[in-house]
Amino acid sequence: MEELIESLLNKTKKAKDKYDLLTNQVLDPAILSNNNEYRKIAKERALIEDVALSYDKLKSMYDEYQLCEEEYHKEKDNELKALFYDEIGQLKHKLENLCEEIKVLLLPKDENDDNNVIMEIRPAAGGEEASLFCSVLAKMYQYYAESKNWRYEVLDISETELGGIKSLTFAIKGKGAYSKLKFESGVHRVQRVPETESQGRIHTSTATVAVLPEIEDIDVDIDEKDLKIDTYRSSGAGGQHVNKTESAIRITHIPTGIIVACQEERSQIKNREKAMKILRAKIYDFYREQRDKEYKENRKSQVGTGDRSERVRTYNYPQGRVTDHRVNVTSYNLEGVLNGDLDQFIEALIIKDRAEKLANA
Repeated sequence: MEELIESLLNKTKKAKDKYDLLTNQVLDPAILSNNNEYRKIAKERALIEDVALSYDKLKSMYDEYQLCEEEYHKEKDNELKALFYDEIGQLKHKLENLCEEIKVLLLPKDENDDNNVIMEIRPAAGGEEASLFCSVLAKMYQYYAESKNWRYEVLDISETELGGIKSLTFAIKGKGAYSKLKFESGVHRVQRVPETESQGRIHTSTATVAVLPEIEDIDVDIDEKDLKIDTYRSSGAGGQHVNKTESAIRITHIPTGIIVACQEERSQIKNREKAMKILRAKIYDFYREQRDKEYKENRKSQVGTGDRSERVRTYNYPQGRVTDHRVNVTSYNLEGVLNGDLDQFIEALIIKDRAEKLANA
């Protein structure tokens, strides 16, 4: 254990020294006057704060442990020796727990974990039933956001005549939203009897969910010359016009071929602002994938082909069951899950992700 503690002390001391340096920098008047630089340093400081602050706690506890061992070996009185022995055992247990906590803190952090998220939901296999299931998923995420006191904001939506969703892009705004919702990406499968099914047969349909971190302006540099911007009239289900002005925006990023759209606001300016947020997130994701082939966040890598056999979670209506296949967690409270009770799945996925990182550390 001593070797592990010495290693962790060395690592946390480096983090503490860097944290102290960054703390001095964020208090520098020159940095305070430069908003972009301040935000960059403050974000870097926040990422290492927990590790840095663990140094003093570990050092203090380890010093106490070593002192108790010294006193134990020097003590001649059997009763006092027994007291030191008990104290050493308790401190050793505390040190072991603290070391495990610090090992988790030292795992590489996703710099986007505190960010807002942009999510996309699209029907895959199953026709109109898949589109209707998209509407169910959209409400589920809206309820989940509300349970966390986060804000749910529709950015772009295309609906079917029966109230289903052809495509939906929305944002969820709240601290730590991406850290929780990034695990929702993939194929979601539903098994139920559609309302249009006259013989009561159970159908299987799928919808794809993609999750992207909302990226701040400072992280992605977009040249206006690389953008093709089209305007058109916002429309509702079945092509019914919502307004008579061309307030909807479609932006194409020519170098990457990425296309985004937004039509939810009556103002063209506001739609453009929201479309640029989506575009920024997608471009960031596109180039991050190029830099790291193993870390794929773009839509194709997240959602697969949408085939019924590819799934991260299954919602079985006849059995009232929801199963997450990545962690083998099952809930028999289907209604609760669809009302936003996702914590049991998300927490299990976070634990699985952490365990895999520790195994590879």
